[in-house]
Amino acid sequence: MNLILLNHDDFVTGDRVRITGRRLEQVRSVHRAAPGDELTVGMIGGRIGTGTIIRLGDSSLDMTLSLDRDPPAPLPLTVILSLPRPKVMRRVLYSLTVLGVKRIILIHAARVEKSYWQTPFLQNDAIRAQLLHGLEQSRDTVLPEVVQRSRFKPFAEDELPALVRGSVPLVAHPPAGSPCPRSVSGPVTLAVGPEGGFVPYEIDLFRKAGFQPVTLGSRILNVETAVPSLIARIA
Repeated sequence: MNLILLNHDDFVTGDRVRITGRRLEQVRSVHRAAPGDELTVGMIGGRIGTGTIIRLGDSSLDMTLSLDRDPPAPLPLTVILSLPRPKVMRRVLYSLTVLGVKRIILIHAARVEKSYWQTPFLQNDAIRAQLLHGLEQSRDTVLPEVVQRSRFKPFAEDELPALVRGSVPLVAHPPAGSPCPRSVSGPVTLAVGPEGGFVPYEIDLFRKAGFQPVTLGSRILNVETAVPSLIARIA
């Protein structure tokens, strides 16, 4: 935990907070902190700064705060991700959050198992937990927006054209793509399919919305490898 995230319920006075539960255990076991020590803290959706421990009890910890700087700038990137296997999805959401992506759209695709949409990992609380872990790792405070679209055609026809307006739209498609561009200037909308790729019908709809198919080369990458590799090249 590189950052202790705080919310309004943690405040006991104007500049004093009390934390319990998982965050307290992290302070004890990872930071091995003691009264007088300073920790990096941040308000969810707000600023980052320092928390000075003034009391460390068995069930809670009190700190005084000084929040004096803004969180890291977000990437100007929207990621459209065909829903991966549930356990993979959790790891990819974490990685996207660490990298600074603030808009994630989970979509269905022909090669996505319909049963994936029934996973409890898609519940709001489960998604939020992964996002919070990513923020703690990267010392960020701004939660990404995660949108779910379980029907591909209505999403592609009704939402994609407006979604990509003002951005560079790219779809990862190794069989027929140009080399993925490097260091793209301005906002980007990046679509990444399942490990078997988007089917031709889906690629046609992406093309109609203005997407350019791109590739990282001849190797077939899994989703966990492809997503950060594409972002590192584009950003």
